[in-house]
Amino acid sequence: MPQAVRIAPSLLAADFSRLGEELRAIDAAGADYVHLDVMDGSFVPNLSFGIPVIKSLRPLTKKPFDTHLMVNKPDHLFPAFAGAGADIISVHPEAVDDLPTSLAAIRKLGCRAGVAFNPDTPLSLLPAGLENVDLILVMTVQAGFGGQTFMPLFDKIREARALINQCGRAIDLEVDGGINAENAPMVIDAGADVLVAGTYIFHDDYATNIQSLKGH
Repeated sequence: MPQAVRIAPSLLAADFSRLGEELRAIDAAGADYVHLDVMDGSFVPNLSFGIPVIKSLRPLTKKPFDTHLMVNKPDHLFPAFAGAGADIISVHPEAVDDLPTSLAAIRKLGCRAGVAFNPDTPLSLLPAGLENVDLILVMTVQAGFGGQTFMPLFDKIREARALINQCGRAIDLEVDGGINAENAPMVIDAGADVLVAGTYIFHDDYATNIQSLKGH
C-alpha cells in the first residue's frame, strides 16, 4: 500500500539569487523532502548545480535531501554527494554501467537509493526483486528541463506501484514533472506517494500550494 503522501519541492524552480531563503521558506511551508535536480550538460542538455551548492544548503534544514542525478557515469561522485548531505540519491539506468552495483554503492554510504525513469524508459530495467531500491522516480516530463507540461503516464505509475506491492517493502513511488493541484489527485490515485513540484509551488504562496497537492 502507498505511504502517506509527501511533497518534494524542486529547488530548480526557486529564485537562485536567494536560494537559502527559498529553502527556509519551503521548509516552513510544510515540505517533506527537498528535491535537488543535478544536471551535467551531458546526460541532459542543461546544467544546474552540484555538490558545493548542496553542501552549503545542508545546514539550513533537517528535511531529507532528495537528490536526482541527471548525470552520466555518476558512481565516482556518490561519496561526495553523500558527504554534502544527500539523503536519497537517484540515478538513471541509462547513465550507469551496472545499476545493481550503483544502488548498492549508494546504500553502503548510508543513503537511500533511487532509480529514475524518463517517460520512454521501461520499468523492466529495475533490478529483480527491487533489490537495493528505496525509491522509484517516474518522470512525467523529459528529464533536464523545468516548466514542462505533465504527461499522463498513469499506467506506468500503476505498474511501478504493483511492483512495489509485490516486493512487500516500503519503497517511495515518486512522480516528477508538471505536477499541479489538478493532476495530483490522479497521480496519487495511480499509486504515487511522493510528488515533486517546482513551478507550481514556487509561483506564489508556498504553503497553500504544498497543501493543495496533498488534497487539503
